[in-house]
Amino acid sequence: MNEKINIDLGSVQKTLLFPLWGRVRETQKANPLLRDDKAVEIIEKIDYDFSTIDDNIDEMSQLGWVARCIHIDRTIIKFIQKHPLATIVNIGCGMDTTFERVDNGTMLWYDLDMPDTINLRKKFIPESHRRKYLACSMFHTSWLNKINVEDNVLFIASGVLYYFEEDLIKKLFSQIMEKHPESEIIFDATPPFGMKMANKMVVKRGGMGDDSFLKWGLKRAKYLELWDQRIKVLDEYPYFQGLWNKWDLKLSTRMKLLFFDLFKISYLIHLKFEY
Repeated sequence: MNEKINIDLGSVQKTLLFPLWGRVRETQKANPLLRDDKAVEIIEKIDYDFSTIDDNIDEMSQLGWVARCIHIDRTIIKFIQKHPLATIVNIGCGMDTTFERVDNGTMLWYDLDMPDTINLRKKFIPESHRRKYLACSMFHTSWLNKINVEDNVLFIASGVLYYFEEDLIKKLFSQIMEKHPESEIIFDATPPFGMKMANKMVVKRGGMGDDSFLKWGLKRAKYLELWDQRIKVLDEYPYFQGLWNKWDLKLSTRMKLLFFDLFKISYLIHLKFEY
C-alpha cells in the first residue's frame, strides 16, 4: 500500500479540505451532478481524519460546494469559447481540480496559493507547459507580472475572498485593474448574516479553529461598483439558481436551498474591470 501524504497547513489553508471533500462525496453518488475523479484520487492519498467533516457537515453545505463548482465551470467554459487562448488564474486554488473539468487544450492556467498549499498540490498535480503554479500570497501582487497573456484574462476565486478584510480585497482588485484592464473575475460572496451562519454551521462544525472564520460580508454585488468606476457587475446569482429543484433530495433540504437562494445567503459575482 502506498504511504499516505500528511497534511501540514495553516488554519485558513485547511479549509481547502471542505470543497475537496464535498466534490468527492458528490462523485460517489449514484447520479452525481458533478464528477471529479481527480478529487477522489487526491483524497484517497491524504493522511487526514475526515470523520469530523463527515459527521458534522450537512447535505446542504456539501451541495453548496458542488453548486459553486458547476457555476464556475460554466463561466470558464463560456469565457474560453470567446477566448480560446485565454489565461485563467485560480486565486487561492487550494486542492481545486477545475482545470481537469474545463480544459480546452489551448488555454493557459495558473494556480495561485500559499507556498505550503502549492507544495502539497505538487504531490498530486504536476505543472505542465499550460498549467503553472504561483506560490505566494494573493496580496503580494508581484505575481501579476508573472502571468503570460495572449488573449484575455479570467480570474477565479472560489471560496477565498470572504476570509479576508474588505480593505485587502479593494487593494487586490485595484492592482488587478491596473495590470490587466478588461480582465474579468468570478468569486463567491455572502452577506454579513450569511457570514455568521457559515462560521457557526460550517467552520466550527467542521472542526476548524477561530482563525478560519470568514471576515468579509457583502450585501449586494452593486456595492462593488462604488469602489471604483472601472468595476462593472456582469452577473450576480445565488448558489442554487437553476439547480436546487433538479436534485433528488429530502423536502427539508429543498426548502433550505430555496431559503438560501431567496435571501442570497451565498451567491456568485461575475465582474469585469473596464478601462
